[in-house]
Amino acid sequence: MTDTDKTAFTGVGETPDHLAFDESALADYMKTHVAGFAGPIDVQKFKGGQSNPTYLITTPEKKYVLRRKPPGKLLPSAHAVDREYRVMTALGGQNFPVPKTYALCEDASVIGTAFFIMDFVEGRIFWDSGLPEVAKPDRAPLYHALIATLAELHNIDDKAAGLEDYGKPGNYFERQVGRWSKQYKGAETTTVEEMNRLIEWLPTAVPKDDATSIVHGDFRFDNAIMHPTEPKTLAVLDWELSTLGHPLADFTYFLMVYFFPKEVRGGLAGLDLDALGVPPLEEAVRIYCQRTGRDGVPDLDYCLAYNMFRIAAIIQGVYARALQGNASSPEAAKMGAQVQPLAALAWRFAKKAGADS
Repeated sequence: MTDTDKTAFTGVGETPDHLAFDESALADYMKTHVAGFAGPIDVQKFKGGQSNPTYLITTPEKKYVLRRKPPGKLLPSAHAVDREYRVMTALGGQNFPVPKTYALCEDASVIGTAFFIMDFVEGRIFWDSGLPEVAKPDRAPLYHALIATLAELHNIDDKAAGLEDYGKPGNYFERQVGRWSKQYKGAETTTVEEMNRLIEWLPTAVPKDDATSIVHGDFRFDNAIMHPTEPKTLAVLDWELSTLGHPLADFTYFLMVYFFPKEVRGGLAGLDLDALGVPPLEEAVRIYCQRTGRDGVPDLDYCLAYNMFRIAAIIQGVYARALQGNASSPEAAKMGAQVQPLAALAWRFAKKAGADS
């Protein structure tokens, strides 16, 4: 991600007209449903969050965050803010680092779509995986902390958290490949040959390991708020894609950054990790396995191919919404160009995993 991209995705700004809502109606709702709330409110929209529009709600005493479904025609099962609210509330009860949740409103008459309200958490968000903002000795501890947080999530007992029905156990890869193939085809705007090959091959090579845990679905540095000065995760954000799923799908999604070029999410491919002070892939795997009791990460190439296919499908959906005029970020329109290179990279890993060229 370039400096220009970071500026476009970070911070808050004025709410564009198509994403504005009746602020007095929100204030009335919060007065009734948010314990300790006292107005008046000031509303600004976060520049990031292309999928579910996210707003900073400032009062004289406190800051909140509002996350809502976008207006307009939506893909089936997408933008499930009710699921985000449920999983964050449940995980908060397990002392997992998430913002405190206050209220879920499914009455579209209040601001036009369903939404929920949570705490605003002060801390650091890193958009570049090389962590240029911090000193070299501080980079590995931040990686270790974030990987430990993901391992902690995968170690949570879904039944103890009240999330045993949060997704279907088993056959995760098979179901997800089917889901994202359908979503991709529903949002397709041009033919990408590698995506079609992946749609055909991925269901034929599903890993035999069928573990199940709570999975985040989009776990990376810019979806976590780190402590302002310490290597500690304060809050994990953006739970829209969470479910019960395969923990290795979740972990290898995080590992994709090792194979992305710098211009894609501040990727690490081709960089001197030792010079940067960033732990190598092998160390990231070792830390995760130590904390989850695993011997290793089998089917790594398949998992990377699957995850790159999945993110290409997600980006295609964001791009298609941008063309329809109801994406949350104007930068979304630029994302369409990322689909083919991601699909090509995914296909390279598919071939390493045994796919025919």
